[in-house]
Amino acid sequence: MSYYVYILTNKRHTVLYTGVTNNLERRVFEHKVKSSKKSFTARYNCDQLVYFEEFLSIKEAIHREKQLKKYHRSWKVNLINGLNPEWADLSKDWFDVNEFALFKKFDV
Repeated sequence: MSYYVYILTNKRHTVLYTGVTNNLERRVFEHKVKSSKKSFTARYNCDQLVYFEEFLSIKEAIHREKQLKKYHRSWKVNLINGLNPEWADLSKDWFDVNEFALFKKFDV
């Protein structure tokens, strides 16, 4: 099984969110549809995946997440710029627009 540490941002790249998951696609989808309406990512519209790392151990992934959360914003910006200088949404082609519409229609 794989585990992922990821960084999300909003459209203006003013907010960064770091998380860990064992299913990156599912977790990003949850952020995009704001499945937890009162969550940090929902409040600040963090739904663009700009960085992620893959691990084989949950312990390694959690350790890395804690490292990233301790770093200042400038360090994280440099990390993202090193692999994704355009700050493109790495998940932009992962989902069908109809998935979002269906999810929001039934408010699952």
